[in-house]
Amino acid sequence: MSTDGGTPRDTAPGAAGRGDGRHDGLEAEASRLDAADPLRAFRDEFVGAQTPLVYFDGNSLGRPPKATAERLDRFVREEWGGRLIRGWDEAWMELPFAIGDRVGRTAIGAAAGQTIIGDSTTVLLYKLIRAAFDAQHAADPARVEIVVDRDNFPTDRYLVEGIAAERGARVRWIDVALDAGVDAAALAGAVGPETAVVVLSHVAYRSGYLTDAASLTRIVHDAGALVVWDLCHSAGSVPVEADAWGFDLAVGCTYKYLNGGPGSPAFAYVAERHQNALAQPIQGWMGAADVFAMGPEYRPAAGMRRFLSGTPPIVGMLAMQDTLEMIERASIEAIREKSVALTGFAIRVADELLAPLGVEVASPRDAAERGGHVTLSHPGMRAVTAALWAQDVIPDYRDPGGLRIGLSPLSTSFAETLAGLRAVAAAIPR
Repeated sequence: MSTDGGTPRDTAPGAAGRGDGRHDGLEAEASRLDAADPLRAFRDEFVGAQTPLVYFDGNSLGRPPKATAERLDRFVREEWGGRLIRGWDEAWMELPFAIGDRVGRTAIGAAAGQTIIGDSTTVLLYKLIRAAFDAQHAADPARVEIVVDRDNFPTDRYLVEGIAAERGARVRWIDVALDAGVDAAALAGAVGPETAVVVLSHVAYRSGYLTDAASLTRIVHDAGALVVWDLCHSAGSVPVEADAWGFDLAVGCTYKYLNGGPGSPAFAYVAERHQNALAQPIQGWMGAADVFAMGPEYRPAAGMRRFLSGTPPIVGMLAMQDTLEMIERASIEAIREKSVALTGFAIRVADELLAPLGVEVASPRDAAERGGHVTLSHPGMRAVTAALWAQDVIPDYRDPGGLRIGLSPLSTSFAETLAGLRAVAAAIPR
């Protein structure tokens, strides 16, 4: 890794083999790209980014900002410790909406009043998929299908199967290549008059394939259906325009590119036009019209409050504010530009160092079809990942034989990327 935006330290993981003259061009390119990077100063704002450890897993759990340590300490001492239960009346009751609106404005292109911070990704996906299906089926009993692709994230697929079983629905599966994702032709062939709701990921978790979300949303709407977008691998890394692209509903986690911390609560987006027509199935006191009436029966609140259920996880939603502030300073467009550069550089390094060892790039080479991570395929990658972790080089593994290189634009340098990929090359079994 680099400490000053220049060349990697010789003590960094994967340093073996440098100076032999074969790959000096990669060293020079990494140094040049880091020096020219307009976002390079943000790296210093993250805990641990100055150490030799190579972190390739920001697409699963982002590094914590230094400001977050101060924020959490201040919250414990001053708000929780100082104000105690008064904090609910003074600020906490509105945090799911205030931080939700900030996520909407900063990361997903949503006007105020359409995004909340709430439960886990799984719970929010369940709420929105189930609510969308019930509304569609009630309006037209012929709409009995939920459409999802076979390579969508396991949670999404499991939820669709479970909801279909609960509601007497059918699952319509879309087959996709593991190094790509759902395209317009595949989706158009799967939807029709029996489609109630479609569940799609904006960026595929395995390959990093970036869908044309606007076009796919139009295809779903032309079929008379609703779409639920999974934004887990795009929010904070890839520009999203939920309102402009006509999204109906969306859910995204906050512990990847939004750096909310392990298990931080997810966000839910519901377009204003749908809010009062959808009945979410987990009826809790926080979603009631009058939270403190404690009435004998449940009456849902108007607007986004109805999509809450239990007491908001206040501590869990604090950390993401620091990364949202960074995104606002940097701009999502600049973050995307660096993401494209990082992943493109990783592919060039893989072609030079890893392809001769039998490693294949299992992600789109076209930057317009690629999100923020690159998957490298080789039969030995499970063992390679375990060996790298022991060396403080941290990618992750996904079957079959896929090592994912997650590159977070605000905290990852080009020198770090090169050092990590050199370590991957050294760990590939010969």
